[in-house]
Amino acid sequence: MSSPSLPPPQSPASQGWRDVALLGGLLCLFLAGLAGLATATGWEETLEQIRRLSWLQVAALLGLSLCNYLLRSARWHVFARSLGLPTRLVQDIRHFLGGFAMTVTPGRVGELIRMRWLRRETGWSFERTAPLVLVDRASDLAAMGILLAIALAFSTVGIGGALPVVLLALGAAYVATHPRLLAWVVTQAYRALGRWPRIFGRIRQAARSLRHFSKPGILTLALALGTAGWLAEGYAFHLLLGWMGAEVGLWSAVAIFVFSTLAGGLTGAPGGVGGAEAAMIALLKLQGVPLEVSVPATAVIRLTTLWFAILIGLAVFPIAERQSKKARHDLEAM
Repeated sequence: MSSPSLPPPQSPASQGWRDVALLGGLLCLFLAGLAGLATATGWEETLEQIRRLSWLQVAALLGLSLCNYLLRSARWHVFARSLGLPTRLVQDIRHFLGGFAMTVTPGRVGELIRMRWLRRETGWSFERTAPLVLVDRASDLAAMGILLAIALAFSTVGIGGALPVVLLALGAAYVATHPRLLAWVVTQAYRALGRWPRIFGRIRQAARSLRHFSKPGILTLALALGTAGWLAEGYAFHLLLGWMGAEVGLWSAVAIFVFSTLAGGLTGAPGGVGGAEAAMIALLKLQGVPLEVSVPATAVIRLTTLWFAILIGLAVFPIAERQSKKARHDLEAM
């Protein structure tokens, strides 16, 4: 398989209206689905649960979500430095948070905009920075798989299909962090399909660069940061349920939150919209939480996690664009 140069992603300007339409459409579907459930359970009960939340409690939920994003931004910085990128912590945080603006693109491929910013600011090609994206996704899978396994061990919740999801997440993370194994898997996949040699060639080339992240110290630190970040959001879900009067233990709430997030991602829907909410409401129902509580709880936690991240991304995105263009101009002037 050949390994030709990776073409740059399409210009964000040319994608602007399409991304805005996609974001708006998904938000409307999200709200419409929850509104339908709220209508079935009674608007008054649903709104009453939301009114019970104080601004201080909402701020606490947002703060725990922000904690998750900053911890994972620090992990991105660790990986960037391990790869040899000459970037600063603030710079990497800007890239990571700005990428959230593209979270709802299919398969979250829009988050590859981070590679464009790195190319402008450091001069590194897409091939050289592609391993950064692969190892970041793998670390998220590993952290969530480990956290789900721990939560299931300490909770009373029984989630059918949880074990396969844990194994799939950990297996994918293991393959993605072992260069030779990933290269072998890519080669076998190419031989089986016999198509898309350019894409498979690029993945093989990126796989060979994963050796930079294979040191135990780096992987341990990355897992610790990722696990702590996702635990913060799981804890936020636990607090929210308690504030709404639902008696769900910490580890049960964490298990439901993490499993629903992973299940939503497996549907392939942008941001896991639809699948994550359905799984969360269904699992809460199995715990005896009535719909008049599970529906608003699901709406609030998704707004303060997924949609809060997108809002942060939209705020940081233009700053990251402007800074990257300025850096490119400075590089070209040297």
